[in-house]
Amino acid sequence: MARTGHHRIRSVAVAVLLLAPAAGLLWVPWYASASPRLGGMPFFYWYQLAWIPGCGLCLHAAHALTRSERRRP
Repeated sequence: MARTGHHRIRSVAVAVLLLAPAAGLLWVPWYASASPRLGGMPFFYWYQLAWIPGCGLCLHAAHALTRSERRRP
């Protein structure tokens, strides 16, 4: 019974990790502004650039969760 609960939690965590970058980048009104600026770059641009490593980390974490799930008997 516990394995099923852990499987569901892991599946939800993977779904959240995969959907977070999409939600963060597709909802443009969240970041459609010029301020605050970072190094003279408007928020609109540096927010999107910050998601590049963020997406990589989310994908890596989701892959690690699914990979450890496959290893268990």
